[in-house]
Amino acid sequence: MIKIVLADDQALVRAGFRALLDAQPGMTVVAEASDGAQALRLAAEHEPDVVLMDIRMPGMDGLTATREMPAGPKIIILTTFELDEYVFEALRGGASGFLVKDTEPAELIQAVRVVAAGDALLSPGVTRRLIAEYASRAKEPRHARDLGLLTDREREVLALVGTGMTNDEIAGKLFMSPATAKTHISRTMMKLHARDRAQLVVIAYESGLVRPGWI
Repeated sequence: MIKIVLADDQALVRAGFRALLDAQPGMTVVAEASDGAQALRLAAEHEPDVVLMDIRMPGMDGLTATREMPAGPKIIILTTFELDEYVFEALRGGASGFLVKDTEPAELIQAVRVVAAGDALLSPGVTRRLIAEYASRAKEPRHARDLGLLTDREREVLALVGTGMTNDEIAGKLFMSPATAKTHISRTMMKLHARDRAQLVVIAYESGLVRPGWI
């Protein structure tokens, strides 16, 4: 059973999400929060698998709550606009992906399943646009992590992950099987202590492997 916490300051939004998710086999909404602080308390109490987190909430916002969330729950950021200015910061803070609030019901359900299974919720197209938007406004990348632990091949794979490529696309680009590409990505995540693919995208940009104009 996938346990879910909803965090949104609009009761009507929470009610709609709860009705949809509770109706799905293998899913249950265990708690609702109206701000970030309450989301943190409820996550500690209920130990959910997934938190659906609105960014803009009174008091503690979703961005702060995402940064302060202990390891365990996977966080899906809910936003009104696909290129919300805070989305990149939320991914840096530990979110596994994001959805716009007018997402189709089937996409929301699939998103919860994908994130609960440990995968990142970032389509290649959205990843490219997100990083391009962030890069156009950012200064020099920060060297957030030491990439010296990676092999040359792993660095190459990380750079391609950062540009939004899928495993199949990386495999084709580097003349390897998709399974080998997946293995390289898994090892890179382990070495860099990245929660998921979304974190690798952030690391790839902040370490300078992905630069404006490459995407």
